[in-house]
Amino acid sequence: MVKSTITEFFDVNGPLSEVIEGYQIRPSQVEMSQMVDAAIKNQEPLVVEAGTGIGKTFAYLAPALAAGGKVIISTATKNLQDQLFNKDIPKIREALKIPIKVNLLKGRANYVCQLRLDDSIQGGQFVNKEDGAYLEKIKQFSDHSNSGEISEVENVPEFSTIWPMVTSTADNCLGQGCEFAKSCFLLKARKEALNAEVVIVNHHLFFADFMLKDEDISEILPKADTVIFDEAHQVPDIASIFFGNNFSTNELIYLMQDAQLLYDKLGKNQKKLIDIASGVQEEIKHLRLEFGSSSERVTFEKITNIDKFTEKLQSIHSSFEQLGKIFSLLDDQSPEQKKIMERYEGILEKLSHWLKEKNDQYVYWLDIFSKSIQFNMTPFSIAEGFGRFRKQNKISWIFTSATLAVNDSFDFFQNLMGLSDATSKKLNSPFDFKNNACLYVPNNMPDPNSSIFNLTIIKKTYPLIQAAKGRTFILSTSLKSMREISALLKSEFEEHDINFPILTQGEDSKRTLIERFKSYGNAVLIGSMSFWEGIDVRGPSLSLVIIDKLPFHSPGDPVFESRINRLKALGENPFMSFQLPQAIISLKQGAGRLIRDEIDKGVLMICDPRIIDKPYGKRIWKSLPDFKRTRNELDVTDFLKSL
Repeated sequence: MVKSTITEFFDVNGPLSEVIEGYQIRPSQVEMSQMVDAAIKNQEPLVVEAGTGIGKTFAYLAPALAAGGKVIISTATKNLQDQLFNKDIPKIREALKIPIKVNLLKGRANYVCQLRLDDSIQGGQFVNKEDGAYLEKIKQFSDHSNSGEISEVENVPEFSTIWPMVTSTADNCLGQGCEFAKSCFLLKARKEALNAEVVIVNHHLFFADFMLKDEDISEILPKADTVIFDEAHQVPDIASIFFGNNFSTNELIYLMQDAQLLYDKLGKNQKKLIDIASGVQEEIKHLRLEFGSSSERVTFEKITNIDKFTEKLQSIHSSFEQLGKIFSLLDDQSPEQKKIMERYEGILEKLSHWLKEKNDQYVYWLDIFSKSIQFNMTPFSIAEGFGRFRKQNKISWIFTSATLAVNDSFDFFQNLMGLSDATSKKLNSPFDFKNNACLYVPNNMPDPNSSIFNLTIIKKTYPLIQAAKGRTFILSTSLKSMREISALLKSEFEEHDINFPILTQGEDSKRTLIERFKSYGNAVLIGSMSFWEGIDVRGPSLSLVIIDKLPFHSPGDPVFESRINRLKALGENPFMSFQLPQAIISLKQGAGRLIRDEIDKGVLMICDPRIIDKPYGKRIWKSLPDFKRTRNELDVTDFLKSL
């Protein structure tokens, strides 16, 4: 697509306007589309921050679809996936008048596995009595479904313990060697993805399957001409999971359980296998008890009795090694037996890593759950690894989001991703923030760590919530603060006989809470970090967004803490080079909930005094949209009353 064609496409009388009557074309949208077109033609990386209202989705879809070839679009949220698949791409396809096959590809856990379903029915062993009834419903669904997607199964709870028994993982999937391969729902979905021109995935699936070269999907990426990451601000954290290495004690247990099912299926003697499995499970239980009853995250170096921990881990390793001798006696190398051996060798290798000298390019840390331990190796940086990956796949890489820049600079994001060679551009939102919205930081707020901070928030925000007639989001940086703010606000409302509905995260699903918030028209919704992005409430239902604290990352996170210490050791200032930019990007996401379209009006209230009192505060508020700024409560309440 040449430059003139892009301009024509987005012209007021162009193809897009014909498909969407009254669609408003913006110069920044055309500019972004031209940049995407150039990056695709030249097979170059591009990083674009596109402010709310620019229309970035159409801006990257039009040149990507018009260029032809295979396009992979990776997003962070299901909402955007559905919007792309059901709304945006059909409109662009109609405007371009080209037949393009689109596939929305989901992870394997979203599909019923017929082999595991069959094994579960034959085995008849369930975690609880409800699972038997659920299994029958899933069987009936599987026999009559074309897609096999578990989201379509009715009357089986989303978090039921039956699902892991009837879905596959990369470890236990037999792929083309499975007896159900011809009717496999997962393989069917992936075959359709191979034949599609546009494949929509999420970031987790992209890195889990493409980076790890899943045998059934590894063909898709090499055939792609363009990869587009929307909501790209989430990519560095998600990618770091898959550039590392991890396993759980549950993986050992599941392997031994599956091996017992296989032996039973083959009519083999299970005695030795059961003896070793029982021993390993007992050793895992003792290893878990080293950390007491609480769940926590801890780096390997900070384990209280590291010698005793290593000794017990060595004992598990030795016992687990004995399984290899038993498995080697299996004479019939069926696909199931080969898969068991592959899983065994993979887990044994990961387990061995923790007994060797540690690689100084990784953080070694543990996630301690109530009955299991997750062992994690997370790289300090993914820049080098992702750079190698891009070289292996010399195609166009597009990264876009409403929040990627810090003070007009993309250095932070590009350094994280190893994108020093990328063209970057910040395109500001076309909305009139100066006249339609204001940023309010109240006076006389205590230190954010003060015991009276949340109580003060309620006293400072109550007049604004009244003036806004509800219609408020309160975004908290922690679940603990969220719950306390919710309880305090309910007490305040009761004391003053205020009837605005208060909705708090956790009371219902995220989607249900948002729908209720919109329908009430005078509600207050209180949420933690999962409500800071991916929420789109337009119009008069939302007039006030309150943020309790600047979203600095928790210092207790082992990976975050290790990265900070590493930057210090390298002589850098981790606060300015890492912590502050990360907080700014998160804050921009939270602030972005307020103004969602051209006619929206409202107030962003940030209760944290550090945005004013600290030297770095100016850097924070200058990264936000060009709000009118005030510290006068009367100005704010008058503005809210006028809406």
